[in-house]
Amino acid sequence: MNASTQGGAFLINETPYTSVFIPEEFDEEQRMIRQTCEDFLKTEVYPNLDRIDAQETGLMQHLLDKAGELGLLSVSIPEEYGGFGKNFNTAMLVTDAVGAGHSFAVALSAHTGIGTLPILYYGSTAQKGRYLPRLATGEWKAAYCLTEPNAGSDANSGRTSARRNAEGTHYLINGQKMWITNGGFADVFIVFAKIDDDQHLTAFIVERGFGGITMNPEEHKMGIKGSSTRQLFFNDCAVPVENMLSERGNGFRIAVNILNIGRIKLAAAAIGAARRVIDQAVTYANERMQFGVQIATFGAIQHKLAEMAVRTFAVESAAYRAGQQIDDTCRMLSAEGMDDAQAKLKATERFAVECAILKVWGSEMLDYVVDEGVQVYGGMGYSADAPMERAYRDARINRIFEGTNEVNRLLMVDMLLKRALKGELDLMGPAQAVADELMAIPDPGVVEDTPFIREKQLLVNLKKAVLLVAGAAVKKMAAALSQEQEILMQLADMVGDVYIAESALLRAEKLAQQQGEGDTGGTRTLMARIYLHAAVDRIYLAGKEALLGFAEGDELRLLLMGLRRFTKVEPFNSKNARRQIAHRLIEANKYCF
Repeated sequence: MNASTQGGAFLINETPYTSVFIPEEFDEEQRMIRQTCEDFLKTEVYPNLDRIDAQETGLMQHLLDKAGELGLLSVSIPEEYGGFGKNFNTAMLVTDAVGAGHSFAVALSAHTGIGTLPILYYGSTAQKGRYLPRLATGEWKAAYCLTEPNAGSDANSGRTSARRNAEGTHYLINGQKMWITNGGFADVFIVFAKIDDDQHLTAFIVERGFGGITMNPEEHKMGIKGSSTRQLFFNDCAVPVENMLSERGNGFRIAVNILNIGRIKLAAAAIGAARRVIDQAVTYANERMQFGVQIATFGAIQHKLAEMAVRTFAVESAAYRAGQQIDDTCRMLSAEGMDDAQAKLKATERFAVECAILKVWGSEMLDYVVDEGVQVYGGMGYSADAPMERAYRDARINRIFEGTNEVNRLLMVDMLLKRALKGELDLMGPAQAVADELMAIPDPGVVEDTPFIREKQLLVNLKKAVLLVAGAAVKKMAAALSQEQEILMQLADMVGDVYIAESALLRAEKLAQQQGEGDTGGTRTLMARIYLHAAVDRIYLAGKEALLGFAEGDELRLLLMGLRRFTKVEPFNSKNARRQIAHRLIEANKYCF
């Protein structure tokens, strides 16, 4: 892979399957790490889910301590600070494996991610030396304090203030933060505040022991009930000046970059959660008898199980593809002389578009999976005595965490367009080429009968469909496009579906080459094709809605004609394909891909 590839370049470049990483390529050590995580959930978390949800005093801290003893809190922390110093995709794998842990997964992710990474990436040598070893073991637990009552998606509008004391030794922080995960027991807080009349936030490392911190009782939430969620109040909380994180006014940049990492890791957690729900749904379908037979024999149930697996497989393919792109770019930047921490940040920033896509598609995939899981269970799915009720409630927060899905959809298109304007990503040239192609007579060409060639051509055309609609929107509305949120979200749906569909197909193609599945016989190939063919219809509908929102007359007719041309697809029997996938699941009695 060319590690210098800019994030979002998948829209204009063809990606060879040889350049992507797939989950089947994790090595023995990584598989052992994953097994450790799964064993921990089985022995420590699953038997105690009710106690966790009841927020039994000290239980979550005890579980985090045990996780720390196993090294699950220190995968990303360098060895010099007591960690394992593993790469980004290994950290993704841990998040995935723990993702089925309901509220425990939330607490662990908040500690290891948004609570620890700001210090790892932006801390001074002294700050890293003081905090990282304790965070690595779980001796100290971490939380992240950004959101305020009037500052959610618009984080930089926060009113929490910091002013230097007369002696110049401390900053006195005053303000309110809300929805603080781990807030009830954290020892260390990453707090964002504005110094004096600054326009931009500054970040601080705040210890609970500094004093001046009070909090409301635990929030009563729809789901993730075992996750400590508090409102925190800072009343002249005295923070030593040396605990400013990075530079004055750099807080918003810290928040954005850490959220990029949080977004892709949220997708990883969603994959792990979805995999467990599928396991449970398949087992139930194999055991539940109706009309004298197992419900797993019913076509309607098989459709559900297969589609749950298809969407999980597709998002999983994209998550580890993007994770490896971040790893490769990080290594390249480090080799060029960049500090390792800065290289990791820059690499993640470069693929912020993919991180946003994965946050949206991962959370919405999980919502689909848990909803269908409830349906497979039928009446028992609605009972709190069965596992689907908790899974259903706990999944819903993910479409709000790390920036709402609406905000992330707007962000991914905004980032693409800004990169195009800066010359970092040539979108308008290919978009103009697609527009010119509309005026030419279509050339049917000769399609070689080689594995995946038709699917690859279909992907090329889907990318043209995106460029056609996006190019026309930019040409028609220019800067005013930024105010057309409905159109931007439709463009985002087109962009995201292309990336996820391509990732699933590349994984299937690589497996076919490695394992000799061929181009039609493998169930993973069938899953990739099912996702791709369903994506065609979604992309057409999103493109059509976008075009109807700004074009009219002959221009609209020409654009709709082009959109139809680029979303033309040969018939595919997805019913039979889903049945083959369902049979594999039913035979294995679990998610087996």
